[in-house]
Amino acid sequence: MPVEKTELLKGTLDMLILKTLTCGPTHGYGVARWIEERTRDVLAIEEGSLYPALYRMERRGWIASEWGLSGNNRRAKFYRLTPEGKRQLAMEISSWERLVLAIGQVLAPQPI
Repeated sequence: MPVEKTELLKGTLDMLILKTLTCGPTHGYGVARWIEERTRDVLAIEEGSLYPALYRMERRGWIASEWGLSGNNRRAKFYRLTPEGKRQLAMEISSWERLVLAIGQVLAPQPI
């Protein structure tokens, strides 16, 4: 049975990319595949969203990049997390956890 894809909530892509890069440097395609694999293909990261996010995060100093060779010997830009990116990820995780808790409180069954 095919898995239905779910759209990302606004503001979550940066957090997912930063979390992916805690596993080590990788190229853009590797970032997208890691997220898709971790979510069992529920989340699909489109190139039209991924690369602008990577460029924006690099400008902010959250990630850094350098050119290298991918697993299939193709030239690729590899991204890695910076210390500023680690701090940003911690802030985003904290914010996400507060949001999930608040939504959980709204969705929880109410006593009759």
